[in-house]
Amino acid sequence: MGVAVEAVKGRGYQLAQPIEPLDGAAIVAHLPADARHLLTRLLVEDQLASSNAYLRERFQQGAGHGEVCLAESQTAGRGRRGRSWVTPWGQSLILSVGWRFESGVIALEGLSLAVGVVTAQVLEAYGAQPMLKWPNDVLLPDHSGELAKLAGILVEVTGDAAGPCEVVIGIGLNLFMNDAQRQAIGQPVAALSDACPGLGRNQLAAEMVAGLLAMLSTFEKSGFQAWQAEWNQRHAFANQPIHILQGKQGCEATAGDVDASGNLWVSEENGQSRRLAGGEISIRRRL
Repeated sequence: MGVAVEAVKGRGYQLAQPIEPLDGAAIVAHLPADARHLLTRLLVEDQLASSNAYLRERFQQGAGHGEVCLAESQTAGRGRRGRSWVTPWGQSLILSVGWRFESGVIALEGLSLAVGVVTAQVLEAYGAQPMLKWPNDVLLPDHSGELAKLAGILVEVTGDAAGPCEVVIGIGLNLFMNDAQRQAIGQPVAALSDACPGLGRNQLAAEMVAGLLAMLSTFEKSGFQAWQAEWNQRHAFANQPIHILQGKQGCEATAGDVDASGNLWVSEENGQSRRLAGGEISIRRRL
């Protein structure tokens, strides 16, 4: 299950890190009235292959809209570009939200960035100082003080490009992580407990659900433009040299701001500006 235990002399074993199991009733109790009105169903599962896949199946069954699925662990979680997402039991916040949009895919421009802003706002209320990496990552300083990945966002869309479409938003957020788990991942990662020890898991889940439902209820009308300034204020690589990887092609540039559609503008070494529009593009800070 990936849960660390430690020996206690003369007493046996105990959890190395206290775990607060997910509790659907406690989460709902923490929700404000507006969020309860928007929430169709809250599903809390012990283990799933993927919380996103679970909600996609719910849409196929005629449900899904306004539904939230949380899981203690998942066995086939993934992020952008097909990467796996490691989720030890009870030590992450694995959350998916389903929403139906009537205006088609064009209305979803910048949605994943708005999700990043909501996540950052919730964490800031606890005293954390997250930063956002275009297009889908939330960063936080790790043990060394360097920015490292705290959370990943995956938005999956099905339906008509010009008409109604169904969206599943998945978030995987590291809450606790020991040294062995960090080393096994093989890349810099952060955990929220680094900045906010003693954080209540069900309270955090409720605040994430409330923030996401509120954003989704207005996004089709307002679009990403309503979230653009908030995202740019938290832009981790603003005005910094970056390496852009698109497929097998790479180039160097300086990161600018994101526009009202969620595209990232960059200035290449030849002085020309161009915009990056999501898809299979990855950026990294250039050292």
